[in-house]
Amino acid sequence: MTFQPESDLDDEEVKSSVETVIEENDIVLFMKGNRLMPQCGYSQRAVNLLSQYVDEFEVVDVLPALDAYREALDEHSGWETIPQTFVDGEFIGGSDILAEMDERGELQTALTEQNWRNCWKSRSYKHGYLNFH
Repeated sequence: MTFQPESDLDDEEVKSSVETVIEENDIVLFMKGNRLMPQCGYSQRAVNLLSQYVDEFEVVDVLPALDAYREALDEHSGWETIPQTFVDGEFIGGSDILAEMDERGELQTALTEQNWRNCWKSRSYKHGYLNFH
């Protein structure tokens, strides 16, 4: 038997909430749990990676309506796993992608540059993966 928390949110409310939070915030992390109490290791890793370079970013706990959030996020990113990070309305990736970017020295730039897209002009970007040409 799997614990499924009850949610007061319906699918349309979640979809609308996802669109609004992505639109209204520079950096958004959709995760399981919250900053102080992540509910999975991947979410904890994403929080730690982001926190290295920025003090403020929006966090959305997807657990109250996990299936609805997965569906809504998949529509934005083509990616259904959690966590998911968006910067300036663009999907960056999950914790593994953030870690890869950090190892290459690119995460700080992506999070702190006003127009981070300029950093990726020579790269193709699809579904959270940065592919070098």
